[in-house]
Amino acid sequence: MAFNHLPAGVHDALRPLSVRPVTHSVSMAHDQIPRQAGIHPSPRAVLGRLSTGAGRGARITHTEHLPPRPGTHADWPSAIRPEVINAIRAAGIERPWAHQARTAEHALRGESVVVATGTASGKSLAYLAPVLSTLLDGSEEPSGRGTTALYLSPTKALAADQRRAVAGFTAPLGTGVRAAVYDGDTPVEEREWVRQYANYVLTNPDMLHRGILPGHPRWSTFLRALRYVVIDECHTYRGVFGSHVAQVLRRLRRVCARYGSSPVFLLASATASDPAVAAGRLTGVPVVEITEDGSPRGEVVFALWEPPLTELHGEQGAPVRRTATAESADLLTDLAVQGVRTVTFVRSRRGAELIALIAQQRLAEVDRSLPDRIAAYRGGYLPEERRALERALHSGELLGLAATTALELGMDIAGLDAVVVAGYPGTRASLWQQAGRAGRTGEGALAILVARDDPLDTYLVHHPDALFRQPVESTVLDPDNPYVLAPHLCAAAAELPLTEPDLELFGPATEELMPQLEQRKLLRRRATAWHWTRRERAADLTDIRGAGGSPVQVVEAATGRLLGTVDAAAAHTTVHEGAVHLHQGRSYLVRQLDLDDSVALVEEAAPPYSTTARDTTAISILETTTEIPWGDARLCFGSVEVTNQVVSFLRRKLITGEVLGESKLDLPPRTLRTRAVWWTVTDDQLEEARVHPQALGGALHAAEHASIGILPLFATCDRWDIGGVSVPLHPDTLLPTVFVYDGHPGGAGFAERAFHTAARWLAATREAIAACECEAGCPSCIQSPKCGNGNDPLDKKAAIRLLTTLLAGAPEQPPAAE
Repeated sequence: MAFNHLPAGVHDALRPLSVRPVTHSVSMAHDQIPRQAGIHPSPRAVLGRLSTGAGRGARITHTEHLPPRPGTHADWPSAIRPEVINAIRAAGIERPWAHQARTAEHALRGESVVVATGTASGKSLAYLAPVLSTLLDGSEEPSGRGTTALYLSPTKALAADQRRAVAGFTAPLGTGVRAAVYDGDTPVEEREWVRQYANYVLTNPDMLHRGILPGHPRWSTFLRALRYVVIDECHTYRGVFGSHVAQVLRRLRRVCARYGSSPVFLLASATASDPAVAAGRLTGVPVVEITEDGSPRGEVVFALWEPPLTELHGEQGAPVRRTATAESADLLTDLAVQGVRTVTFVRSRRGAELIALIAQQRLAEVDRSLPDRIAAYRGGYLPEERRALERALHSGELLGLAATTALELGMDIAGLDAVVVAGYPGTRASLWQQAGRAGRTGEGALAILVARDDPLDTYLVHHPDALFRQPVESTVLDPDNPYVLAPHLCAAAAELPLTEPDLELFGPATEELMPQLEQRKLLRRRATAWHWTRRERAADLTDIRGAGGSPVQVVEAATGRLLGTVDAAAAHTTVHEGAVHLHQGRSYLVRQLDLDDSVALVEEAAPPYSTTARDTTAISILETTTEIPWGDARLCFGSVEVTNQVVSFLRRKLITGEVLGESKLDLPPRTLRTRAVWWTVTDDQLEEARVHPQALGGALHAAEHASIGILPLFATCDRWDIGGVSVPLHPDTLLPTVFVYDGHPGGAGFAERAFHTAARWLAATREAIAACECEAGCPSCIQSPKCGNGNDPLDKKAAIRLLTTLLAGAPEQPPAAE
């Protein structure tokens, strides 16, 4: 029997909304809180009030105080036009910070540069000053459009926010800078104006991939004059998504060369490890890095918060800790009552809806004016809903927001006092990015990480050095992944026939792929070039977000109203027939999922339960790329095929998590070819570890769950990017085997990173299990929120003994990275 642990899009992460059988009360009376406009409460004082009350102080496992930092000024380069400097001064910025001036110098010299400094350090102005100055120069040429610039952001919200920021600077500059957003929300009638007249176009990689590059003849004037390409929040381009974007940028460079331009890349990133290396891999050109942060910072108080254990019991009788969702909703409620402007970041769309809903209900008991000042913000909303929320947040109309990472990126949310992070977001870089949303005006800020009942979260709140004394992660991407590269070669050939000199641009794997694309009749070689041979659009061969197909539209059956969308990869587990779907505080039941037409029909309902999908997974080894001995054990890395099928779903009571029943589902299996790391043990090692046959399945299963939970400390991923399978006797190895695999076609680099750090990764896994205070295993150590087998069987003590024996044979030095 195989025990599986599935990647993103297979299970909704949300646990029951609350398991603490008590009534919530806010920590202080509403009329005691000063609400004077412009007063920013001290973060220490706010945290002190939050920690009052029965048992609350004990939930704070660590408090980190980051002292204020003074700023370092410099002068703008002399080449920046005086009109731009005057516009910046008019916005209240007399002189730039040192890193802003250095970034502008490199840009004006025609050198691609990445500025990787802290959140709210003014990275936008660092690239805007040279871009606006150059656009003004170009506007004075006889054509009136002598220079153009392209801005790329990972989200529509960030592009819209940047457009507002640009408007603030460009108003005094007249018509020399004509900025416009061009994305999926841009009305058709506006698109032609943008193509013909805008000289600063703000878009995203998706629109560049599907719209601009395939239609490049209509953009020829813009591309011919393209001087700068700004890539904002470039640290988000990692894994499969980052690999796709890297190939989209190579296609852009190729088309620009066709029109005689060679744009300079200006990249902005949160603090990252080796930003120049990552930026160079993303763009394919040499990049200079600016990492010394010259901006000032107010005091930051960062608390690690662990919800308490409850008297309830979950799967297999394990003790249940109060959910991060319920705890974060309490904190958002208390902060709103204190008048503290707060964003609560949560991992799932459903979680964002629930936190906002719970906070609204509890605030209604205190002050009827407060619930309307709390909202949810997540992907899948309609464009007009997103824009309304963004306006309300900017204006201060909203006091609190429960948001997914759709709001994590550099939107300028001025005036925030606090950030609550409901569960570790997967990387230190993302954690600091989210925490940095508060205190953007230079005032003090409070950040709270609320631990989920999860091995990694539990480990981190009790090992604060792993967060505060370690550098942020390197960005992992692999543009040579054949599953990524092949469709982009087809798209490039459709844009302009591919020639021999082009192959080098797309990387060393290109030459090997070309004959395969010819064999599959996707490309045809004629004379000296390869041509796209089909009638359909080549850009439609791939979804660069890795969603694996068209999004499923969620439609209200009675009215035909479109409520939103769900990624194709998540549809089987989140909008299957009978699933509970939440949207803006309302709950719906899914009556039908039509996979052919990508539509889920729902009707409004108020069921007293949530739903959780169950599934089965099988894995087979296609190729072993690398294998090394760990004593008698073996550590391997290679290609695998994973077959998954959702077979049923559970209905659980909202408050207690009690299972009410299970219903069968008839959904087709899904197959994934990807990369994995796996390890095997021998019978002699099992005997040495005293793992008897009846305990073997539980030991392997527990080790698999915990290792997946800990891996984000060692690879730039989170547990929803990866999956796992454990098998007491695998048919390909003929030994007990544990697999951990990338949840993306062709792999994303996470399993490879796990292979290269296996000794440290598995040692931390063993420590996390052994350090947990539970007796037989719980969600804080070996239980998984997305286990397809109901967390059965699991054997905590046998897993510790097994990992101890495995690690005893590990080589002293980890295998060298390739």
